[in-house]
Amino acid sequence: MHRLPAMLVLFDHGTPRSIARFLHGHTVVEAMARGWDRLANGDLLNAAEEAGFDVLLSTDKNIRYQQNLKGRKIAIVILGNPQRPAVLRHIGRIIAAVNDATPGSYVVVEIPFD
Repeated sequence: MHRLPAMLVLFDHGTPRSIARFLHGHTVVEAMARGWDRLANGDLLNAAEEAGFDVLLSTDKNIRYQQNLKGRKIAIVILGNPQRPAVLRHIGRIIAAVNDATPGSYVVVEIPFD
């Protein structure tokens, strides 16, 4: 079986914590645990990169418009809908997006509001 490399994943403050249990093989840290929950997006991205995070999982759809993402090392995965029931129904797509993340990539996982 092909084994994915373990990644260090940062959950932004709006990301449902319940997702963490599905990200097998990865280490998940919440921004709040680092005292980063009040950082603006640019400062959060800088802190995360300096700390060696591979992926930022966030619900902030505006991050790509507020920040210059060119040259970033951290991958960004955005949840299109942070509501836990919907997130759990589409958890496979979220897992795939995290597993497929590469340095500097940006992807929005569209999750219907159903």
